Amino acid sequence: MSRPAKGIPEPRRRHLGLAAAAGSDTARGTRHGDGRDAFALAWADAVVGTSYVSMSRTEVEEHLRGLTDRLAEALFTEPFTADAARQVGAAMVGAHFTGTETLNRTIALVADELPLRLGLDRSTPWRLSALQGALAAGYAEALRQRTLDEQEAISQAVFVARDQAEQALRVSEARFRAVFAEAAIGMGIADMDGNILDANASLLDMFGYSLEELTRRNVRDFMHAEDAASVWRLYDELVSGQRDHFRVEKRFERSDGEVIWTHLTASLIRDDEGRPTYQVAMIEDVTDRHLLQDRLRYQALHDPLTGLPNRALFLERLAEAFDSAAEEDRIGLCYLDLDGFKVINDSLGHDVGDQLLVAVGQRLDACVSAPGRLVARIGGDEFIILMERSSSTRDVVAIADHVLAALEAPIRVREHELSISASIGLVERSIVGTTPADVMRDADITLYWAKADGKAKWALFDPERNAREVARFTLSTTMPAAIERGEFYLDYQPLVRLCDGQVVGAEALVRWHHPEFGLLAPDRFIGLAEETGQIVPLGRWVLRQACHQARLWQDRFGSRAPFISVNLAVRQSRDPGLVADVAKILADTGVEATRLQLELTESAIMGTADEPLDALRALSAMGVRIAIDDFGTGYSNLAYLRHLPVHELKIAGSFVEGLRASASDGSHVVDARIVGTLVSLAHALGLGVTAEGVETADQARRLDDIGCDSGQGWYYARPGPPERIDHILSDVR
Repeated sequence: MSRPAKGIPEPRRRHLGLAAAAGSDTARGTRHGDGRDAFALAWADAVVGTSYVSMSRTEVEEHLRGLTDRLAEALFTEPFTADAARQVGAAMVGAHFTGTETLNRTIALVADELPLRLGLDRSTPWRLSALQGALAAGYAEALRQRTLDEQEAISQAVFVARDQAEQALRVSEARFRAVFAEAAIGMGIADMDGNILDANASLLDMFGYSLEELTRRNVRDFMHAEDAASVWRLYDELVSGQRDHFRVEKRFERSDGEVIWTHLTASLIRDDEGRPTYQVAMIEDVTDRHLLQDRLRYQALHDPLTGLPNRALFLERLAEAFDSAAEEDRIGLCYLDLDGFKVINDSLGHDVGDQLLVAVGQRLDACVSAPGRLVARIGGDEFIILMERSSSTRDVVAIADHVLAALEAPIRVREHELSISASIGLVERSIVGTTPADVMRDADITLYWAKADGKAKWALFDPERNAREVARFTLSTTMPAAIERGEFYLDYQPLVRLCDGQVVGAEALVRWHHPEFGLLAPDRFIGLAEETGQIVPLGRWVLRQACHQARLWQDRFGSRAPFISVNLAVRQSRDPGLVADVAKILADTGVEATRLQLELTESAIMGTADEPLDALRALSAMGVRIAIDDFGTGYSNLAYLRHLPVHELKIAGSFVEGLRASASDGSHVVDARIVGTLVSLAHALGLGVTAEGVETADQARRLDDIGCDSGQGWYYARPGPPERIDHILSDVR
């Protein structure tokens, strides 16, 4: 039987034990190629002598080596679960490691030694906390069950003593008194009115009363203000004879006012006729175990850096708020993300960043904390504020303004004076019709809006804006399949020669007939296609369809067939495969290169880099026409224009708009001069000119007078199916 070490103070003895374990490892070599043996030896050094077990030192080491394997496997298993640690705690009790210090030293060793020996990544300390908690819980549960078994045995002894009273009264009484007086757990006897008749030394010591003081009291005097209602309901059922025993966890107050936590087992003693005669209470003091569990729970539910509630506690409180809410209750969330924190963290170091987070957490706690509110750090530089039973959106807006104001003053960290701000997403709504997951999702979405809008701002959740964002997301995800399903189609708008009204070209305009959102104009999806990169396959499809139509017109109308004009997005112009795609499509459809015109915006072609410009030159060399769309709306280096592979300028409709004015209005003269200048410039460079947005006969006549080559607009035809172009060309014939 092992005995506690003598003569060496505990911290020193523990230190020597670790050194001995390390030395032992050196002497023996590591049996399994890792630090598990070393941890098992250190564990044995820590607990040997704290419990009375019938094992030799070698057997203790072997037993703890097996438990170490189970702890290590639990740490590294994905997904993580602490169930193995609970079983380890139970196994310790099963091997009689039940001394007062055994659990404390084991918990400390798991935190200090296990990650060191196993090379555990300390960036996930919550696994260790969970492991400690599960081990302590398994240990406590097994120890409690063992105690309950002992209690049951004692209770059975009481019953046996009663049953054998007539046969061996003195022996039974002596046995009962021995069990009663010497039991390690507190025991008390009361009559059916609750008057305390007797108590053993353990109970007197536990409560701090003398036997005389205790026997002047009634069981109901020990009711605690925070006892669950179920405790006294069970007691009433016991004294009324409806049940023979019950077990509960209950608080008591000692004579000095100190609160102790206990496991209480109350039993009913009946006489020979089955009438209730006495009540017996067996009480185990579990205060230390309860405080340990509270401490572990606190660690599991609070951020170790700022001390604020963590994400787990926040979600728990949020769920409780929904579960206990009345129908008219509302709830509010403020989701914060610090602006520029990454720059501070990366430039000044994580230690400065951590201290900044602590200071921010203190400011938030000071300016927001109140009944019904909770400030939590949910990770990184993100904080969240819960407002229970808000009255309106004004409440969360007021909190957001208060937080932004609180963060305005610089925060001093060491020698650094740091300025910080926050972006805040706000959600406030009635609890009816929503869920915790809904409000968290919407708060996250709204935080993204706030950050997109700029620093030191808040954004309030807007269902309509969210619907638009969802629609954009839906369009972006369904666009690839939409091309395959044939949901896109092309309309065509004629380009007409001003001098004789002949159709010389047709611009292809893509449309999307979406099964959910209906007919979508290009402004609903072209920008999204550019953002997601889908513009390249979509543009390739448009070009192929347009060239196929151009070939049909070429076959039907010969030299009178219009050229086809296709818009080219910036991202398409930078696609390395553009030239090859165009060449292949022209070859596949049999369309002459001179009958294809590609339109780019002024800003795109003027600001294009060398590689896209090379692609445009290659296309121009093939015979493809290049046009600048919406010319005049951007900033152009006109001297640079002469060096670009451009054949056509399409004057923006905003300039043509002024040509609608009556002769008495002098404004049309200015616009006419501007358009005339642009036309003269284009002709001087050898370029053709098309005016966009022609809507009246006066505009067409004035443009012809100015010298513009062709026009495009509703005056001639709105965009429509290719058959409309067919009719126009057939009528001319």
